[in-house]
Amino acid sequence: MSDRNSPEINAGSMADIAFLLLIFFLVTTTLNADLGIVKLLPDKNTKEAIDVKANNVLEINLNANNEILIENEQIIKIENLRALIIEFIDNGAGLDVAGNECTWCNGKKDVSSSDHPDKAIIKLQSNRNTTYASYIAVQNEIIGAYSELRNRLSLKMFDKPFVTMEASLKKDKNNKVLLSEIKLIRTKYPQHIIEEKPIK
Repeated sequence: MSDRNSPEINAGSMADIAFLLLIFFLVTTTLNADLGIVKLLPDKNTKEAIDVKANNVLEINLNANNEILIENEQIIKIENLRALIIEFIDNGAGLDVAGNECTWCNGKKDVSSSDHPDKAIIKLQSNRNTTYASYIAVQNEIIGAYSELRNRLSLKMFDKPFVTMEASLKKDKNNKVLLSEIKLIRTKYPQHIIEEKPIK
């Protein structure tokens, strides 16, 4: 029998093939991006702290069982939260910081509730065991309440919804008239939301 040498495999191009496969998978693979809440943090306040009356703060607490408590007492359902926030902000029982009355408020003018939309503060406190879904749902209701109030006033003053005005401004950023109208609505219903650190 003659000696047969087994043929050698040319492995010179294996590295090139592996490199090409790696690039192919990197280019074609899609990665899921985690979505968060888009928030614009307020500027650092250089002014002295102002004294806030208790009736101008609406405390919303989320406990470990995902229950929504108002002022640590009344448990309410998520469906009723937006209406309660609107009623609090739009109460209009007093004057703003400059001493002006809220002529656009449609509230009950209850003296135990907020004085003016300019003074109304929403304070949100969650628990570390609160689910992310419950926290986001409450956030949506708070932002939705402000959006609803702004839309209502915008329709009354300019005959168009506030959300439409904001969308139009994104398309035409140089529209100074539209920008001034949006700023006016925002000053009538400014967002004052405080989020406390989650408690244990």
